[in-house]
This record gives sequence, C-alpha cells and structure tokens, in this order.
Amino acid sequence: MKKTKNKEIGIVEMQNFLSYNEKIEEKTNTFEKIMAIYEMAINELETKINNLKKEYQVFYNYDLVDHVNTRIKTPKSIINKMNKKGYELTYKEMIENINDIAGVRIVCQLKDDIFKIRNLLEKIPGLIIEKEKDYVTYPKESGYSSYHLILKVPITLSNQIIYVKIEVQIRTLAMDFWATIEHKVKYKSEQEINKKVSKELVNYAKIVNKLDNKMMLMNN
Repeated sequence: MKKTKNKEIGIVEMQNFLSYNEKIEEKTNTFEKIMAIYEMAINELETKINNLKKEYQVFYNYDLVDHVNTRIKTPKSIINKMNKKGYELTYKEMIENINDIAGVRIVCQLKDDIFKIRNLLEKIPGLIIEKEKDYVTYPKESGYSSYHLILKVPITLSNQIIYVKIEVQIRTLAMDFWATIEHKVKYKSEQEINKKVSKELVNYAKIVNKLDNKMMLMNN
C-alpha cells in the first residue's frame, strides 16, 4: 500500500496568517476568530505551566507555582488602548502592537522562584521570549514589582503553526496582593490619588519586598 506524505506544516506569525487590514469592529465574525486564536494560545500556555507545577509537586515535592490566572482583554478595552496609543484601528495594527490582549499571571510563593519559572519557560520547546522586563530586581517608582515577559506561543491551526503573543507576569503572593490593592486604589477609584496615598503605597511595596526577602532566606 502506497504511503501518502503529510503536508508540510508552515510556521507563520499571527498577523501574517490572518492578514486583516480592515477596520476593527467589536461584534463581528472577524473579531470572534481572532479572540478564539488568543484563547487557544492561552489554553496551550496554561497547560504547559500546570504541567510544570505538577512535575515539581510530584517529582520534587515542591510547590513551584501557587496558582495561575488568565484573561483576555475585551474589545472595548483593546480599542481604548489603541486610541490612547495612537494606533490605526485595524486588526493588523492590533495584533502587531497590542501585546497584552491575552495575559497569564503566574503566582509563586518565593521570590527566587520567579527567576526559576522564567528560566523553565525559556526551555519549553516552541515557546519564544520576545521581550522581558525585570521589575523584581528593578521595581517601578510606584513600588510595583513583577517579572514581565512577552511570549510567542505556538498553536496549530489550518495545518500551520501560528505564533501568538501573550503577556506573562510572574510574581510572589505578596507582590500580587500589593498589585491588586494598588490597582483598585489607583484605577478603580473615581477620585484622583493624592501624593500622600501614593507615598504610602510605595512604603507598603518596600515592606512587601522585605517580607519576600525574609521568607526566601528562611526557606533557604
């Protein structure tokens, strides 16, 4: 019996696979397709992270990852950000320039685990680190601390491997607690935050950093 050869799988960037130059409209089949691709990529990455979590629990008796959160921006939020940044409202511009449409937050218990997780992600076959910012070693002026990555995650669709950009944040439980409160205070409040409150948030961030360092030393 004659064997049939499999078609070669092409590797493309998401914007090249879609090639959508038309203007963005919130409730369209095009937008649904794009969001579905981001959702597939998030599911793919979340599975890989949970596999890492399971591996360390079973083989090393160690809780490397405490929990994982995922989210996809709403169409309204995406459009608002594009308007703010001055981008043309096309799907191509959206895919090329808005890197945090899909987001994954990895929360761990200890500060040194942040860098361990970052290095493990780099070694996972197929994942590509496009950009990274270390706000753990060099926190923002506001006190914000976290490790940011823009990962290209491969998914298979229409016999092609498509790379989809996902923003990944890695932080400790203490950092996550501070960031959650800071976000509520600064972005959910209807009133402008005064200098006193901003200064207090920075001081609390320093306390969180000291706590993380002490817990890390205790564990070691």
